[in-house]
Amino acid sequence: MIDEYFRQYPGVKRFQDETIAQAQRDGYVETLTGRRRYLRDINSKNGMIRSAAERTAINTPIQGTAADMIKIAMVRVAKLLDEGRYHTRMLLQVHDELVFDLHREEKDELVPKIEEAMKSALPLSVPVVVESGTGANWLEAH
Repeated sequence: MIDEYFRQYPGVKRFQDETIAQAQRDGYVETLTGRRRYLRDINSKNGMIRSAAERTAINTPIQGTAADMIKIAMVRVAKLLDEGRYHTRMLLQVHDELVFDLHREEKDELVPKIEEAMKSALPLSVPVVVESGTGANWLEAH
């Protein structure tokens, strides 16, 4: 099944192989924002240790960039809330979500601005989908 997946999506295998090779050469990988993660075990002679470092090398540019993206969005949203003198407050981040104490009278104006700040946090060549929901609690908002 894995072989068939890579046959259908050869770019994924190429990305993995190129990322591992770059990590072995340089000793680190980077997110799209340039944040580095050093991988001291990427050239280990121990296969299990090296495999773990290789998985980290593949995962970091993707998951690390997503983490950078949400942090950039949070800074932009905080600035938006402050400059607009809104009553709404950002409460917390859960993975790729932001949770707010949203004042009802600000909903129609503010939600699209927050969505846009999240969508445009990083310039990407693929669309970024942002969905929002509101409710009296987190469960209702989903």
